[in-house]
Amino acid sequence: SLLVNAAGQPRKEKVKLPSSLQGRKPNSIPNKKIEDPVAGKVNTSSLARTRRHLSGFHLIPPRVTLGVLKEGCTYVTTVILKNVGVNFSRFRVKQPPPHTGLRVMYTPGPVAAGLQVELEIEIFAMVIGGEDTGGLEEISHDIEILTETETLLLPVRANILC
Repeated sequence: SLLVNAAGQPRKEKVKLPSSLQGRKPNSIPNKKIEDPVAGKVNTSSLARTRRHLSGFHLIPPRVTLGVLKEGCTYVTTVILKNVGVNFSRFRVKQPPPHTGLRVMYTPGPVAAGLQVELEIEIFAMVIGGEDTGGLEEISHDIEILTETETLLLPVRANILC
């Protein structure tokens, strides 16, 4: 219940619902696209009233924090891009600029409803600036994933040990 806590006592502060339950996704920009009349649509009575949320992807996890990395080494982590819509959907990844040391490896193509694709995020830990930063340099970049309905932003954060 939203009114009482796990011990059964009244809550002192309001419960903050996650954005996924509020009907919006964090780190996403909706596309201003007119619906394509050629794309396959599902027209069933159960979906007649809910026209939103019929397509889209979710990132698992929604952000990548790599911690402290050793300069000159390459690190790889995996992020899952899951199609939570009712139709197949396409996506593409806008590769980060080379000076970030980031690269995204994935298999392009359509993703069926309910299925997922693995995105491998590879980072080559390198220090760009020549000034003394106290031994740590922070790398921060948002990877853009362009889908048919929106642009998802995957924040990647790391600290490089100089």
